[in-house]
Amino acid sequence: MVTGLPLVLLRSEGVALLAMAAVLYGRHAWSWWLFVALLPAPDLGLLGSLWSRRAGAVAYDLTHTYVGPAALGAVGLLASSGLAVALALVWFAHIGMDRALGLGLQYPDGSGRTHLRGTRRGWRDPGSGGALWSG
Repeated sequence: MVTGLPLVLLRSEGVALLAMAAVLYGRHAWSWWLFVALLPAPDLGLLGSLWSRRAGAVAYDLTHTYVGPAALGAVGLLASSGLAVALALVWFAHIGMDRALGLGLQYPDGSGRTHLRGTRRGWRDPGSGGALWSG
C-alpha cells in the first residue's frame, strides 16, 4: 500500500498522463466525441470478473498497463496510422484518469488490493491510501 508523498506523486503522474494524452489528441484535431466515447473502453477488462476474481484482476491489469497503448501508439506511428495513435492516446488518458483517482493494478488474490491502495472495504479509510491526494 502506498501512502504519503509517494501516493501524491503517483496520482500526480496520472493527472500528467491524462493531460498529456488529451493535449496530444487535441493537437491532431481528432473527434472529441470519439475520445469521450472510447475513454471508458479499457474498463471492458472488468468483464473478466464474470469468470472469476482472478480472471477479472488479470484482464483489468492487462488493459491498465502502459504496455498496450505504448505498443499500439508505436505501431501507429511506424505505420502512419492516425487511428491507432488516436486510440493509444485515449487508452493512455484512461489509465492516467484511473491513476489520478487512485485506482491501481489489482492483485489476483481477489482481495481488491491494488498497487495504490489496500482492500476495497477500506479504500475510503485515509490510512489505506484511498483518500484523495493523501495517505
